[in-house]
Amino acid sequence: MPKASAAKTTPSEPSSYEAALEELEQLIARIESGQLPLDQMLSGYQRAATLLAYCRKQLDAVQDQIQLLDEGTLQPWSQE
Repeated sequence: MPKASAAKTTPSEPSSYEAALEELEQLIARIESGQLPLDQMLSGYQRAATLLAYCRKQLDAVQDQIQLLDEGTLQPWSQE
C-alpha cells in the first residue's frame, strides 16, 4: 500500500513544454507569496526543479533540430 500512496503524490510528467512552463510559473508565484507552509514550499521547490529540467530538455531537443540554410547546404543552428 505505501507504493500506491507514493504514486498519488508523485506528479506526472507535463503534457507539453507550455504546460510545464505554466505550472512552473504558478509554483514560483505561490512560493514567492510566502503563504505556503514549509512542507508545501519544499515540495513545490522540488516540483519546480523537475519542471525546469523538463523545459531545458525540451529546449535542447528543439535547438538540436533547428538548422539554417547556409550557401545551399544545411548547417546545424548555433546561437552565434
